[in-house]
This record gives sequence, structure tokens and C-alpha cells, in this order.
Amino acid sequence: MWYIPAMLRGLLLRLLRGAAVVFGVVTLTFLLLHLAPGDPVARLLGPAASAEQITAARHGLGLDRPLPAQYADWLGRAVRGDFGASIAQGRPAAALLAEAWPATALLVLLSIVLSWLGGIAIGALQANTRRRALDAWATAGTVTLNAMPGYWLGLALVMIFTYRLRWLPAFGARGLDADFLTGAARLDDRLRHLALPLVTLTLIGLGAAARFSRAAMRDLRDAPYLLAARARGLRESRVVLRHQLRNALVPIVTLLGLSLPALFSGAVFVEAIFAWPGVGQVMVQAVLARDYPVVMAAAAVSAVLVVAGNILAEFLVTLADPRVREHRAGA
Repeated sequence: MWYIPAMLRGLLLRLLRGAAVVFGVVTLTFLLLHLAPGDPVARLLGPAASAEQITAARHGLGLDRPLPAQYADWLGRAVRGDFGASIAQGRPAAALLAEAWPATALLVLLSIVLSWLGGIAIGALQANTRRRALDAWATAGTVTLNAMPGYWLGLALVMIFTYRLRWLPAFGARGLDADFLTGAARLDDRLRHLALPLVTLTLIGLGAAARFSRAAMRDLRDAPYLLAARARGLRESRVVLRHQLRNALVPIVTLLGLSLPALFSGAVFVEAIFAWPGVGQVMVQAVLARDYPVVMAAAAVSAVLVVAGNILAEFLVTLADPRVREHRAGA
């Protein structure tokens, strides 16, 4: 048990580095928000508001104080979980994000599962096929998906499946008559509205997952232990799943952990395109309204997700590779 302090010390160092990253992100976001043109009070009160009204409102919100004082006040409250109240809506920023969080979590987690299951399957097929044409076509497809902007892909899917084919709705999480639907009809309505944003996010992640899985598994295709397993008469599917994929998991799970914050950032554009009622849409609306507390709260949450993704990646690597566990235990 002598190695426990070393493990805890390593975890503490990672948490301290993560806290520094979060601090840097929120500090930069605060400065950029206040340097950007646009006055949230003027937007809130409208063009008919007088200068005296705007000045009084700014004083009431504390926006006339020096920026260092505003930042110190926000940071002190944020550490306690209080991100302030939305300027546009008057509600706590944390409550707005908490209401939108389930929709974003549903969309992102489903897309992670589908993109990585599909990506690993495609990568395994490419890594083990002897048909060069199949590998070339699959590579062209995954490279295209990996390079394709998410907002363009979302708009293209809307043009095809909503305006041309008229198969799927493009906006919102449910139809206008959803409150009157029950049972299978209600579920069908939710799935139809989920389809396009989910397919968009899944395709965005599929290309990177497939290319990374292909590279990780192709390096092991002719490894001696795989040749020995085939020589013992094991089925190819068992060789791939039990031996090749298992030994390729270290780089794969590393990218999986790091893809979590990237998917959440990609969800911002996808939710804005499809009017999906998640954190991304709340953040876009807050940026347009110069709603400082909501934008700062969303930036802080995103930064924490980046840090959590990195720590999760290291944890998954430790679980997947016993050698890493032994190395860190002996550090």
C-alpha cells in the first residue's frame, strides 16, 4: 500500500493543473466579453431607453464598477457555485444551464456511443481487410467526415431530409402538438426531432474515431501474438476482438476521453442550427444578448469538462493498460 500517496499526489497535481486551466479560460472569457462591442443593458432596455435609465440599470447590475472588482466579485461567487443572475431573463444562470443540461447530455452521450461503436467497427474492418479498394473508399469517407464542418453538415442534412424529402423535422426537441400525444406517438415525435442533430454529431465524431481506430489496430495487424492466435485456429472475429482491439485500447480510450469536450463544443453549433433546447443554444442566445453571467457560467462549465475529459482519459488508459498502473504505482 506504500504506493497510494504517490497516486494521490499525482491526482492532486492533475487537479491543480486543471484548476489553473479553468482559471485561465474564465479570465480570458471575462476580458473578451467586456472588450467586445455591445452593451447588454442597452439591448435589454431597447432603443427607446434614455441615457439616465441605462446608467441606472448599469449601476443596479454593478456593470459600472471597475473590471477587476467585477471579476473578483464574480470569481468569489463562482467558487461557491453562484454564477449570478441572467441579465436578459433575471433568473440564476446556473438554473438556466441546469434546465438545458439534460437535452445536451442526451444528445452528446448518444452521439459518443454511436460514433465510437461505428468508428471502431469501421477502423477494425479497414485495419484487417486485404482489399485495398475497400480500405481506400473507407479512408476517403472518414477523411471527408473528419474535415467536414459540423454546421455545414447540419444544414446539408436539413436541406435533404427536411426541405427536399420532407421526412424529418429540423427544429426543436418536440412538435407543437407534443402535449396532446401519448404513448408511441409521443415517442415517435421525440425520436424524429432527435434524429437530425444526433446524426450530425455522430457523423462528426465517426470520422475521427474510425481513422484513429484504424491506425491503432493496423499497427498491430501482424504482431506475433496475433499470428500465434490465428495459428491456433481461433476465429478471426475472436482474434480481432479479444487480442487486437484489446491491445489497441490505450490510444483509443485516450482519444475517447479527450473527445468529450470537443463534442460538447461541437454541440453548440449543432444545437444552434436545430434549435435544440440544450446548453449550446442557451450559450448562443446569451452571447447575442451580451448576457455576461450566462456566458461566463457556460465557459466555466466547458472548461471543467475539458479538464474532466483529460482526467477521464488518463483513468481509462490506466484501466486499459496494466503497465501504466504498475508504472504509476511505482512512481
